[in-house]
Amino acid sequence: MDTSRFVITDHQWEKIEPHCLGRKKDPGRTGSDPRMFLEAVFWIARTGAPWRDPLPDRACLHA
Repeated sequence: MDTSRFVITDHQWEKIEPHCLGRKKDPGRTGSDPRMFLEAVFWIARTGAPWRDPLPDRACLHA
């Protein structure tokens, strides 16, 4: 996956990741990609899209 257009830099993600829920070692079902989830939240905040609207495909999240 091309991460060059992520809002969160790799350095920032290294600091954030330990505090996110849904790590592989956590019990039960977790999201498949916590970083992508956070990027999607930032995309919604950045664009002003309503929460109830479906997200665009993955490629559009980085525009």
